Amino acid sequence: MSNGIKRVKGAFKEVAGKVEKAAGRLVGSEEVAVKGRARELEGRGEQSAAKARERVKGTVQEIAGKVQKHAGDVIDDDEMMAKGKLREVKGQIRQKANE
Repeated sequence: MSNGIKRVKGAFKEVAGKVEKAAGRLVGSEEVAVKGRARELEGRGEQSAAKARERVKGTVQEIAGKVQKHAGDVIDDDEMMAKGKLREVKGQIRQKANE
């Protein structure tokens, strides 16, 4: 399962938990409210974990791009340098998108 899907499932779980918590408070059931809060927090945790995994992937992608770019520079290959720079920037964007 991709991190994007895990992130969406976490968001859904968080919203469902908020609804359950509100419903529990509305009907006066502390047990239901607490279960809802637990589900809400679990969903937030799943989202945070998915974002962290994506940031790590972005860091690896950025570093690999830098290596490729510098290798292209050493062997004087403009195409390799450009591909490395593109990979590096994609990694940075991936990290930024998952802060």
